[in-house]
Amino acid sequence: MRIGAIEAGGTKFVCGIGNEHGDVEERVSFPTETPEVTLANVINYFRDKKVEAIGIGTFGPIDIDPASATYGHVTTTPKPGWGGYDFLGTLKKEFDVPFGWDTDVNAAALGEATWGAAKGLSSCVYYTIGTGVGVGVYSEGRLVHGLVHPEGGHVLVRRHPEDTYEGFCPYHGDCLEGMAAGPAIEKRWKVKASELPVDHPAWAMEAFYIAQAIAGTILLLSPKKVILGGGVMHQLQLFPLIHEQVQRNLNGYVNHPSVKEGIADYIVSPGLGDNAGLCGSVALGLEALKRS
Repeated sequence: MRIGAIEAGGTKFVCGIGNEHGDVEERVSFPTETPEVTLANVINYFRDKKVEAIGIGTFGPIDIDPASATYGHVTTTPKPGWGGYDFLGTLKKEFDVPFGWDTDVNAAALGEATWGAAKGLSSCVYYTIGTGVGVGVYSEGRLVHGLVHPEGGHVLVRRHPEDTYEGFCPYHGDCLEGMAAGPAIEKRWKVKASELPVDHPAWAMEAFYIAQAIAGTILLLSPKKVILGGGVMHQLQLFPLIHEQVQRNLNGYVNHPSVKEGIADYIVSPGLGDNAGLCGSVALGLEALKRS
């Protein structure tokens, strides 16, 4: 099978070709510009690829309700030019194939459940912590949708007692994204996160915020695996700090070995590495092909 995949990020688009085994056979990336310029690049890439379906995992928020008049549109994103844009419809005009359509983090969760760290499990939650914070939820063998789709990057968090930074989210200020995304680290400490030493107090503060969200997710959804991706999580020293803080937050209440003794194997890096989003988009395309 030849399945087209689009990982549409706020900074760059990654397009590729995958197969039913989750192998990515080729890929290309280009900057996210205006919708017209960016989608022209996408269309040109896929023009001669002879794909059987295309899966799209995109930044959002997006409309995922097939019954909605604006299904396939980007909705309230602050990214200039993209609010209200008919992303899916533009591609459907060019390619007569089945399309899978979901958020980038839901796609990554599906990819990890299909071929990655949560393979064989009926549930997982995928966090991407980078330029923004997003959460994808896979539960009882399927991706979770509702009124819209999970927006766990904007849950409210308690402020660290030593943190005076106001938060950068334009909607909520000091929500999880506003306090823990890459720009928050840079604005708070006046230096890029990648330039901070591994023993800098920034990382304990970062773990404080991320662990709050994870503890809430464990209590609410009880996922069988929590996967942390995104550029910030390339700082591997965060993982043991998060493990410890999650256990402290739960305080023994969730009486399960995965949380109590095996947390290092429960809250993990993506099994697919930086391919989680693109592989997840392949999985979305495969699901769309099966439905058709």
